Amino acid sequence: MSGAALGLEIVVVFFLALFLLHRYGDFGKQQRMVLFGTLLAWYLCFLIVFILPLDVTTTIYKQCKMDHEPHGVDPALVNQTAGNTSVTPTQSVRAACYKPWSYIPDGIMPVFWRVVYWTSQCLTWLLLPFMQSYARSGGFSIGGKMKTALIENAIYYGTYLLIFGSLLIYVAVHPEWRLSWYELQTIGITAANTWGLFLLVLLLGYGLVEIPRSYWEASRHGHLLLKTYFKASKLMTEKADAEENLEDVMEEVRKVSEAIKYNHPLRTCIDTILRKCPLDYQEKMGRNMDDYEDFDDKQTFPSEKSLVKLHKQVIYAVQRHNRTRVQWQILLQQAFHLEDVAKNETGSSRQFVHSFPRSQPAGWFCRYVYTPTVEWYWECLLKRCFYRLLGLVLSLFSVAVVWSECTFFSTKPVLSLFAVFIQLAERDYNYVYIQVACFITIFFLCTCVYSTVFRIRVFNYYYLASHHQTDAYSLQFSGMLFCRLTPPLCLNFLGLIHMDAAISHQQKEQTAYTSIMGSMRVLSFVANGFYIYYPMLIVLLCIATYFSLGTRCLNLLGFQQFMGDCEMTSDLMEEGKELIRREKRKRQRTEDGENRRRDWKQRYGNQREEPMARSRAVHDAKEGDANDRRQQVKYSRSSRPPERDRVELLQEAEPLDFNADSLSEEAADSESGRHAGGRYLSMSSSRSRIFDDV
Repeated sequence: MSGAALGLEIVVVFFLALFLLHRYGDFGKQQRMVLFGTLLAWYLCFLIVFILPLDVTTTIYKQCKMDHEPHGVDPALVNQTAGNTSVTPTQSVRAACYKPWSYIPDGIMPVFWRVVYWTSQCLTWLLLPFMQSYARSGGFSIGGKMKTALIENAIYYGTYLLIFGSLLIYVAVHPEWRLSWYELQTIGITAANTWGLFLLVLLLGYGLVEIPRSYWEASRHGHLLLKTYFKASKLMTEKADAEENLEDVMEEVRKVSEAIKYNHPLRTCIDTILRKCPLDYQEKMGRNMDDYEDFDDKQTFPSEKSLVKLHKQVIYAVQRHNRTRVQWQILLQQAFHLEDVAKNETGSSRQFVHSFPRSQPAGWFCRYVYTPTVEWYWECLLKRCFYRLLGLVLSLFSVAVVWSECTFFSTKPVLSLFAVFIQLAERDYNYVYIQVACFITIFFLCTCVYSTVFRIRVFNYYYLASHHQTDAYSLQFSGMLFCRLTPPLCLNFLGLIHMDAAISHQQKEQTAYTSIMGSMRVLSFVANGFYIYYPMLIVLLCIATYFSLGTRCLNLLGFQQFMGDCEMTSDLMEEGKELIRREKRKRQRTEDGENRRRDWKQRYGNQREEPMARSRAVHDAKEGDANDRRQQVKYSRSSRPPERDRVELLQEAEPLDFNADSLSEEAADSESGRHAGGRYLSMSSSRSRIFDDV
C-alpha cells in the first residue's frame, strides 16, 4: 500500500475541485485560461488539506523508529532472548512500530510539498493577479489587455515588495544572520504566511460562530422563511437595477454602433462589443449594418479608449444581469418550498403536498424510497432535529478550536485539546484514529475559512455565485485567497497538535511539510510573537460575530441586513412576501392554463387539434411578418431622415388594447422595480412585457 493512498487522494481531490469549479464557473462561456488557473489553484490547496494527515502519520511512524533505535533504548532490552533465539534490533523496532497502511516512502513527500507549495505561491502572487486584471480588461488586443493588467497590479506588487523588503532589511542588519539563499527563501515564506495568517484569523473567527448558527437557524423554518422574504426584496431591487443598467449600456452601444460605419477602422471593436451583448440585442442592433454608408472624416467619433471602457461596462452589465435573473429563479424555488413546508406542518395528513409539480419526472428514488410520506417526516420533523443536533456538535467543535488557539503554545502541561487527542493515539500508534482526527480537525477549520470566502461579497466586484454565475474576476480572486490562506492554516493546525517545532520547541521528528516551510527561527519576533499571540484575537472576533456587531454596523451605515428587531427589516420582509405571493399567482395562472390546454386535448382529441394548430401557425406567421416590418421601419436608415422620424413617431403612437386588469398588473410591476425595457425594444416585446401576468 506504499504510495497508494497518496495516489488515490490526488485523483479524488482533482474531481472535487473540478466539481466545485463546475458549480460556480461556466465551462462553456468563460476563458480556458481562467478556468485552468482557478482549477489549478483550488486543486493545489485542496491537496495540501487532504495529504497533510498522511504526512502526520508517516512522521509519527518515523519518530517511533527513532525512539526504538538501539542508541535510544536500554541495551538489556534490545538483545532479549526467547530460548536460544535472539531478537535483533531491527526486529525489535518492527515489533514496536508497525508501518501504517498509508505510509509514504522516504523522499516523496519533500518533493511533493515543494512542487505544490511553490506552484501555488507563483499562482497567487504572480499569475492569478495578472490573469484577473487581464480577464476583466476591456481591451481589444492582447497588448492592450496586458498593459492594463500591469498598471492595475503595480500598487498590489508594490505592497508585497514593501513587506518583503522590510523583513529583508531586518535580517541584513541582524548581527547573527547572514543573507543566503535559505534565509531569503525563509523571508519570502514568512512574509506570505504572515499576510495569510492576518486574514486567516479574521475569516476563522467569523466562520467558527456563523457555521454552527447557520445550521441551527436552518432548523427554524419560520425564521428561514422570513429571511428568504428579506432576500427576495433586496434581490428584486438588485435585479431591477441590473436590468436598468443593462438597458442604459445597450443604448450607449446602439448609439456607437450607428455612428461608426462598416468601413470605419474602429468597426472591428464595435463588432467585438456586439458579440458580448445578449442575443436579442444583437439581432436588433445588427440590422443597422445593412446601410453601407461611408463615414465622414469631419464627423466626431468615439475614441478607442472610450470603446475600451464601454466594452468593460458591457461585460460587467451582462454578467450582472444574468446572475440576478438566475438567482431570482432559485430564490423563488426556495421560498415556494419553505411555504410548502410551513403549510404541511399545520396539515392533518402525513403526506407532503407541493404547490407546484416537480419540473422533472420523479425517478425510482422518489417513487419507491422518497415517497410523499417519507418526505413529510423528513421535511417537517427529522430535518429540524438533524440540523439542531448538527448545530450543537459544530458549536462544541468551535469551542474546542477557540480554546486550543489560545493555549496551543503551552507544552507542559498540554492544554490544546487536539494535541491531547493526537498524543493519546500516538502512544498506541493507532494510525487510523490519527488520520481521522487530523482530517476532521483540518476539514472543520477549512470549512470555516473557505465557507467565509464563498459567502463574502464585496459589493459586486467579488461575489461567488453558484449555478455557473460567477465571473472570471471572482473565480480567480477566490483562487488567490485559497493559495494564501491554506499554508498558514496548515501551519496553524500543526501548531494545535504540537507538531511544529518552531512553536512547541520540542526535539521531535518534523513533518515534511514543516521542513519545506523553513525554520521560522530566522525571524524570532514572528515565530515567538506574532504566530503565538495573534491567533488569540479569535476570541474577540467570535464574540463580535455572536452579537452580530458587524451586521449592526452595516445596517447603521445604510446597507440593509437581516435583523428581526429593525423596522426597515420588517418593511423589506413584507415587500418580499408580497413579491413572492405575486410570483406564485403568476405561476399558478400558468399552471392552470397548461392544465386547461391538456384537458382540451384529452376531451376533443386530435380532431380539432390540427385546425387549431394551423390557425395558430397562420396567426403567428402574420404577427411575425408585422413585427419584422415594424423592426425594419424602426432600424433601417432612410435617405430622408424626416420621413424616418415620422414613421417612428407613428409607430410609437400605435394604440395598445389592454384592460384595467392588465394596467393594474403593469403598475404593480413598476412598483416592484421591473422595467419595461429601452426605447429601442420592439413593440412585440413591450406588449409581452405588459401582458406577462395575464
